[in-house]
Amino acid sequence: MNLIDRLKEKNIKVRDIPGWGAYLKKEWETHFAGHLSEKEKQSIYLSDQDGFGGYLWHLFSYKKRTCLEGEMAEGAFRDQQKQKCFIFFQDTEDALLLENASGFDVKDLSSEVGRDVYVVDKQFRWTFVLTHETDWLGPYFSRR
Repeated sequence: MNLIDRLKEKNIKVRDIPGWGAYLKKEWETHFAGHLSEKEKQSIYLSDQDGFGGYLWHLFSYKKRTCLEGEMAEGAFRDQQKQKCFIFFQDTEDALLLENASGFDVKDLSSEVGRDVYVVDKQFRWTFVLTHETDWLGPYFSRR
């Protein structure tokens, strides 16, 4: 079952917002990595440089922002109140807006293994990130 169907089955309102990925990535960077200089961002390959890097989650793997990792991150995400939130992906410009998302859980993202998936509340106060490096790096949870 794909992500959208799984969420709708849980009575979560899902709105596909194609093309919003770039906007959400920039907002995420502003809210969670805004304390870094451009040089620091380049040093951790936060954004694409000549086809190399470009992973927002490097903010956490390079220890440039406090976060929870692994099972602790999953627990924090599970416990987080989720009314409205965005889901976006590193590799596409696709995005989803979820409403009435209190039942949204880590397990709902099981169809996205192997992808970099970002979940953020509508006000960018917290984020949960799954990486394509499953079982090695991440998941991560952080508050702004």
